[in-house]
Amino acid sequence: MISFSSFTLNNGLRVFVHEDPTVQIAVMNILYDVGSRDERPDKTGFAHLFEHLMFGGSVNVPSYDEPLQLVGGENNAFTNTDITNYYLTVPAANLETGFWLESDRMLSLSFDPKVLEVQRKVVIEEFKQRYLNQPYGDVWLKLRPLAYTTHPYQWATIGKEISHIENATLEDVKEFFFTHYIPSNAILVVAGNVTLDQVKKLSEKWFAPISSGKRKERSLPTEPLQQAKRTLSVFENVPANALYKSFHMPGRFNADFYTAELISDILSRGHSSRLYNTLVKEKEVFTSISSFTMGSVDPGMMIISGRVKKGIKLEEAEREVDSVIESLLSHGPISDELQKVKNQAQTTQEFEKVEVMNRAMNLAFAALSGDADLINREADMIESVTTEDIVRVGSGIFKEENSSVLYYHSKNQQE
Repeated sequence: MISFSSFTLNNGLRVFVHEDPTVQIAVMNILYDVGSRDERPDKTGFAHLFEHLMFGGSVNVPSYDEPLQLVGGENNAFTNTDITNYYLTVPAANLETGFWLESDRMLSLSFDPKVLEVQRKVVIEEFKQRYLNQPYGDVWLKLRPLAYTTHPYQWATIGKEISHIENATLEDVKEFFFTHYIPSNAILVVAGNVTLDQVKKLSEKWFAPISSGKRKERSLPTEPLQQAKRTLSVFENVPANALYKSFHMPGRFNADFYTAELISDILSRGHSSRLYNTLVKEKEVFTSISSFTMGSVDPGMMIISGRVKKGIKLEEAEREVDSVIESLLSHGPISDELQKVKNQAQTTQEFEKVEVMNRAMNLAFAALSGDADLINREADMIESVTTEDIVRVGSGIFKEENSSVLYYHSKNQQE
């Protein structure tokens, strides 16, 4: 059970406080409700670019990292399709330094053209290294637009193409910042050796003076129900043929999400899972295989991917995957199989709660759903999943017309 208190400033900033006097640190997690799904189709990669720009100096503080490091603090950030998340850890006595730094960069960045050029180059280099020059690196650049024809999940967080970042102007950057990086579009969680009264005072001092801004109403196009299987074959210089099969599935805050997660675990969590045991160990069709869910807020994807053993055609390997899925849907989980993955999922949740930073992050994300107490109900929601739920939800997901398949061929390998 994660206890918390909450309040909202007049400018719309939602603040959650999780007190834990057993630790000597304080953490701050600021979740901005903006991800790559909020970008324009002709200006993608901006949310990720801002993850970098936010460390390039604010209106009053030329260097974000140095003052934090001087008081023994650490920080980092990440961006995905739905959110941009910044977090820091400081000795509890130095919490106000975190408030000073985070509030100042929410107030305004420096918008120094030199900073933009530096971070632009960093992001472009990351695009090249991770997505273009790495084996299988372009999978998401190909699979996302195959699976999504309408919704902005059709592009990766890094962006559709390098040119969108190359052509980003300072005016583009300012517009994106003042649209999304505002108090009314943020959730602040302060956790650790702190008190509610202390956090209220610091929030009023440092964040309350910031203008709320005008929160943009999100109006994203809904992805149409997929009516036919989609396929794409590519040929690249990679070590082995690989299969990527994606299915549309419920979003992160849908009640059936937990069932879908457990289905994925039944299929591929651990060496006794169905896909690994049948297709790697027994039949030796794949050398490696996994399934996972994207966990996105809007309806997302469940993906089954694997490297195929030399000499086996990708279409044959796909049929073997389909056979394993069909067996699960026809007969349901075998005795104790469902309980095993429930126990694994709940154990993972408990381990995550050990670190106060993880508690802060998870609380912020739960608050994004509109019900922060979701963080305390997830274990029960996992436990309540039945065999019938597995078959019902799985039958809805694993329809052939709901699939998008990337056949990733190795130029160096004969099938």
